[in-house]
Amino acid sequence: MSNQYNIGVIIGSLRADSYNLKVAKAITKLFPSNFTFKFIKIADLPLYNQEADQNVPAVVADFKAQIKASDGIIFATPEYNRSMPGVLKNAIDQGSRPWGDNSWDSIPAGILGVSIGNISTAIAQQHLRNSLAFLNMPTMNQPECYLKWYEGMVDEQGNISPKSKDFLQPWVDSFVKFVNHNSVN
Repeated sequence: MSNQYNIGVIIGSLRADSYNLKVAKAITKLFPSNFTFKFIKIADLPLYNQEADQNVPAVVADFKAQIKASDGIIFATPEYNRSMPGVLKNAIDQGSRPWGDNSWDSIPAGILGVSIGNISTAIAQQHLRNSLAFLNMPTMNQPECYLKWYEGMVDEQGNISPKSKDFLQPWVDSFVKFVNHNSVN
């Protein structure tokens, strides 16, 4: 019998029609049945302020509990101004604080990103990797997953196009092995 894995998914965009959200939802269909997914929302998190460390807001405490309940995390992020979006960095900071209560610690991570630009999300992902290394999150290095959005990448039923499925399935298969090998929950 296979282990059951609960994977948290964090989208680095707040846009309702986010390409990263569409792709993240679609790739969940490529995983084996023993993987379940919880899309962890970051839109309601307040801006991190160290003064709140003594009295963590309920929305932050709930966010941190969802992270800690995950056997792995998938980050799907756009790239803003050659870096990760501010809302994603804020979520990372909220999950790592107060000092000594790092919710991200030891949880395996996978990163992917979708953009309309030719370099996709390469720089945003590198900046995200730097933060995840500091937070002690084992992060899957290969294969990397940078996607240039095109019309039809995700169809009306929420499925990945055959062209993109051929590219994404190896990433999914590698993440399955990575989580199986690195999960501590």
